Amino acid sequence: MAVFDTPREAFGALRPVCVQLTKAQTAENVERLHLQLRSVSDSALQELQEYVLFPLRFTLKTPGPKRESVVQKVVECLAFVLSATRVRKADLLQELFSELCLCLGSPSSPSQLAPLSEELKQDVIWALQALLHAADWDVLLTLYRPSALPHLGFAVSLLLAVAERERAKAVQISALRCLQALLLQCDCRKRHRPLDGEERRRVGDLFASFLPGVSVALSRVITGDVKQGHTVVVAATRAFSRALSGVMADEQLARVPPKREKSALGRDGRVAELLVHRSPEWVTGTAAKLSILIRKVVGGVSAHPHWKARKELADMSSLLLSECSRSLAGSVGQLVKALVGLVNDESPEVQSRSNEALRDLAAQGVLAEDRRLADILSEELHALTTALPRLMSSQDDQGKVSTLNLLVGYLKLLGPRMNAVLHSVSHLQRLSKALMQVLELDAKDVKIVEERCWWGPEGSQEPPGSLTEPLPRGNSPRKHFRFFAEDRVFFLLRQVGRILGYYGDLCLLTDHFMELYRESATYRKQAALVVNELIAGAAGRDVDVLHERGTGPSKDELRGVVASVLEEYVDPANWHLVTSPEGEGLDAEPAVKYSELLAVPPAEGFQLPPPLNPRPLVHSMSSNIWQICIQLEGVGCSALALEEDFRELLISVLYPVLEKAGDSTLLISQVALGTVADICQACGYDSVPGLICQNADYLVDGISLHLCRLAHEPHAARVLEAMLRHSDADVLPLVGDVIQDVLAALDRGHSDRMPLFLGVMHTLVSMLASWFVSGCPTGGKPEENGGPLLGGAGPQEKRPAAVPTAEEMEAFFQEYVWQKRIAEGDLPDEESGEEGEPLPASAPESNDNSLEEETPLPFHAQVAKEVMERCVHLLSDKSLRVRLKVLDVLELCVTVLHPHQNHFLPLVHRTWPALVTRLTNDDPLAVLRAFKVLCTLGARSGDFLRRRFSKDVLPKLAGSLATQAPVSARSGPIYSHTLAFKLQLAVLQGLGSLCQALDLDESDLHQVAEACLPYLSAKQPVKLQAAAHSVFLHLMQMDPDAVWLFLGEFWCPRAYEPPHPSLRPVRLSGMGKTRNEFTDNVQRLLDELQ
Repeated sequence: MAVFDTPREAFGALRPVCVQLTKAQTAENVERLHLQLRSVSDSALQELQEYVLFPLRFTLKTPGPKRESVVQKVVECLAFVLSATRVRKADLLQELFSELCLCLGSPSSPSQLAPLSEELKQDVIWALQALLHAADWDVLLTLYRPSALPHLGFAVSLLLAVAERERAKAVQISALRCLQALLLQCDCRKRHRPLDGEERRRVGDLFASFLPGVSVALSRVITGDVKQGHTVVVAATRAFSRALSGVMADEQLARVPPKREKSALGRDGRVAELLVHRSPEWVTGTAAKLSILIRKVVGGVSAHPHWKARKELADMSSLLLSECSRSLAGSVGQLVKALVGLVNDESPEVQSRSNEALRDLAAQGVLAEDRRLADILSEELHALTTALPRLMSSQDDQGKVSTLNLLVGYLKLLGPRMNAVLHSVSHLQRLSKALMQVLELDAKDVKIVEERCWWGPEGSQEPPGSLTEPLPRGNSPRKHFRFFAEDRVFFLLRQVGRILGYYGDLCLLTDHFMELYRESATYRKQAALVVNELIAGAAGRDVDVLHERGTGPSKDELRGVVASVLEEYVDPANWHLVTSPEGEGLDAEPAVKYSELLAVPPAEGFQLPPPLNPRPLVHSMSSNIWQICIQLEGVGCSALALEEDFRELLISVLYPVLEKAGDSTLLISQVALGTVADICQACGYDSVPGLICQNADYLVDGISLHLCRLAHEPHAARVLEAMLRHSDADVLPLVGDVIQDVLAALDRGHSDRMPLFLGVMHTLVSMLASWFVSGCPTGGKPEENGGPLLGGAGPQEKRPAAVPTAEEMEAFFQEYVWQKRIAEGDLPDEESGEEGEPLPASAPESNDNSLEEETPLPFHAQVAKEVMERCVHLLSDKSLRVRLKVLDVLELCVTVLHPHQNHFLPLVHRTWPALVTRLTNDDPLAVLRAFKVLCTLGARSGDFLRRRFSKDVLPKLAGSLATQAPVSARSGPIYSHTLAFKLQLAVLQGLGSLCQALDLDESDLHQVAEACLPYLSAKQPVKLQAAAHSVFLHLMQMDPDAVWLFLGEFWCPRAYEPPHPSLRPVRLSGMGKTRNEFTDNVQRLLDELQ
C-alpha cells in the first residue's frame, strides 16, 4: 500500500525532492525522487504528473554535457512515472517523445546514434515504449499526423540503427519491439483499441514514407550473422511482416484516393515533400522492390536451425498472403513457397502452424477458387521439378529435405486441381523424369550378392525370423540411392508418389510410369518404386493431405490397375533375373538373350560375354536383386491396397512370390517373406501356414506341371521348399504326390539337377523333424548328450563314503570274476547266444517285409524312409557337393526314423559301408560331415554299431588322431583356421559321447584313451586340449577305475600306502616323475575322480 494516497499529502512529500533536483541535477537527487515516488499512489501521482515530470525533463534539457549515470537514472524515473500514469495532453506526448529520442541521438549530429552504453540505450527504449502505452488513444493518434512525420522518422531511424548495429541481443530485441509498438501493432498484454479503416489508412500513409528504409534494414537484421540467436530473428521477422502489412494491405490501398488529398499541412511545405501517395504506380514499383527483400528473408529464415524462427516465417507468410495478396502479387509465389516448404517441417509446432495457415486460406476460398494462385502453383511446380535433379545432386541433406518438403507442399496445395496440371504433357514428363533421376539406386554393393542362404553343416541358414511367427511390420530393406543417403529424403519421395496416387488420375499415372518401366532398363527400378507408391496412395494408405478428394478410384478400377501392374512384374523377363555368379540353374534357363536378363543395360561399346557360358557383372546382379525386391514390395503393397479383393489375384501371384521366398539370395528371400506376410494380413488369413494350405491345390498343380519341364522351369523346387518351410504338418498330405514326383526325378539321376532335388529333400526332412520329433539332440558335442563335464559332478560322487561291508566286497569280487570269464569267452553253451553281438547283416533284411506288415509306418516316417533309401545310393556320388548334401539329409533322416527301430536299423545296416568309405577315404570336408552323421547314428542306434565301429572306423580314427597330434603340437596360431584343425576338433568333441553311446568295451576304450592322450599336452591348441579333456570325462563315466589307472601311468602326484601290511604297495609308473607338458591336464582329470 502507498503511504501518500491524496494529492495534498503526495505534494507535501514530493515538493522538497523536486526542488532539490531542480537546483542540483545529480544522480543522488534523482534516486531520492524515484524512491519517494514509490510511496505515492497511482491516482495521486496522476494528479501531480506534470509537476513530477518537470524536474526530470529539466535535467534532460539542461544545456551542456551530462553524466551518463544521471541520464540513465532520469530515464528510469521517467519510465516509472509513465508506467503508473496516463498521458492526456498531446503537446506533453510530443515533447516527451522528442526528448527521449534526443537521448539516443548524438549531440553533434542528432540523426546519428550516440555512443551510449547498452544499459542507457535499453532504458531509453523502455521509456519510449512506456510513453506509447501511457498515452490515451486520441492523444496517441496526434503523433501520427502529417505534421509529426519528421519526429516519427527520427525515432524510426534511431530504432533501426540500434537494431542493426547493436550487438547485445536484449537491446536489439527491445528496439525491434519498440518499432513494432510505433507501428501500432505491438504484442503487449495491454489491449489497445483496434484501428478502424480510416485510421489504418492514415497510419499507412505516414509509414509508407519509411517503408523502404524499414524493410531494407530489417531484412539485413534477419539475414545477419546466425550467431545473433533466434530471438532477434523472430522479433525482426515479426516487425518486418507488420510493417509490410501496415502499408501494403489490400484493404487500405482500396481506400486510397486516386489523387493526393489537399489537406492542411501547416506552413512547412517540406512535410508535403516527405509524404508518399500510395498510387497504383507506387504500389507496383514498391512491390517489385519488396519481392527481392521477401525472397531474401524467406531464403534465410526457411533454413534457420531453430523452429521458432521458422514458425515466425509461417506467421509472416500467412499474414501477407491474407492481407496483401493483390498488392504483393509478385511475391505470392515466394510466400506460398515458404508456407508450403514448412508443411513437412521436422518441428510439430511449425507443421501445425503451416497446415493451419493453409487450411485458413483454403477455407477463405483463396486456394480453391482463385485460378491465378493455382496457376502460380503450377508454374512453381514445373520450375521445381525442372531443377530437382540438379538440386538433389548439389545440396546437402538439409537442403534436400527442404526442397522435397516444398515439392510435397505444392502437391498438397494443388489437391484436386492436380489432375488439370498432370494432364499437361510438359508437367507430367518433367515430374516423372525428375523422379526417375532422383530415385536412381546405387547398385554397386557387392554385399547383397554375397549374402546367400547356403546349406551349411547345421542346416540351411535361413533369414532371421520365421513366418510361423508374427512378423514385425515395416521391415523393408534399406535402399541405397545415388544422390542421397538420408532416410527422411526417401520418406518425402514416397509421400510424393502417394499424394500423386491419391489425387491424380491413377490409370494415366500408372500407364505413364509403366511405359517408362518397359521402355528403359535404366528407369525400371525407379518406375516400379513410384508405381508401388501410386497404388498405396490411391488406396489412401499412410498419405497426409490437406483436402479430401472428391471420389477416388473404384474397387474395380483399382483392381484392374493392380492386375495389369502385377502381370508385368511377374513376367519371366522381369522376374527370372540373374542374381548369382553361379547362375543358379543358369545353364537351364530359357533360351533368352543374356542382355534381356539384366536390369542395368551394358554401356556403349561393352562386349557381351560369350553366349555359351555368360558370367554377369556384379553390379548387374546387384541391380537385378534390387529390381526383384522392389517388385516383391509392389506385390505386398498391392495386397494391402486391395485387402480382401486381392484374393482374386492370388492364383497368379502366390506361386511366383513363394518361388522367391525359396531363393538362395538372402535379401530376395527376406523381402519375399515380408510380402507373404502382407498378403496374409490383407486377405484375412489367420496365419501363413493357413494361407499356404488353403491355396495348396493350385500351388501343387503348378509344381507338378513345372517338374515335368525342368529344362524350362527350373524354379519349381523353390516353391515346394518354401511351402514346406513356412507351413505346418497339415500341408504334408497335400504335397504327398509332389514329393513322389521329386523322388522319381531323383531316381532318374539327372546329375545337373541333383543339388536342386537334394535341397528339396533336405527341407522336407528337416521340416519332418521339426513337426514330428521333439527334443532330439543331434550328437557330435559332449555338451549336448548330458554327463558331467568340466567341474561337473561325475558318477563317482555317488559312491558311499563309508567302508564297504564284507557282503558288498564278496558280491563285488563275484561280479568281477563273472565279467572276466565273459571277456575271455569262458561261458556255458546255453548262454553263448546271450552275447551282445549284433545280428548277421542279412537278418534285418530278411525280416524287413514282415516287420512292415506288423508295424506300418506313419506317413511322415515312410517319406523319411524313402528319402534315406535314396541317400544310400547317392553317398558314393562323384560330386563332393552332392555327397555333402546327402550327408546332411541322411543325418536328418536318422533323427526322424530312429523311433521306428524295426525299420531304422536295417537302413543303418545298408548305409554303413558307404558311410565308412566317407569316413576313411574321402575329402576332409566329407569326412567332417560324415563323422557328424556317425555321432548322430551312434546316439540313435545304441550298441547296434558297436562292433562295426570298433572294426571299421576306430583304428583309422585313432591312427589319424595320433598322426596329426605332433603336427598340431608344433603349429602356430594360424593352424586354428585350417581344415585339419577343424577335423581334429570335431572328432575329439564327438568321440567321447560316441564311445558312451556305443558302450565300447575295455580294449576299445583303451585305444581311444591312447589316441587322445597326446592332446592333453600343454603344447596343443587350447581348444584341442579342452576337447580331449571332454573325451576323458566321458570315459570316466564308463570305467573310472581304468581311466584312473591309465592316467596314473603318466602322472601320479602321490604314493599310495597299503591300509594293511599284508597288502603289497601300489606301484604306478607315474609316481615320482617330474612335471611335464601333460601334468596340468592329467592332474585336473585326476581331481575329477576324487
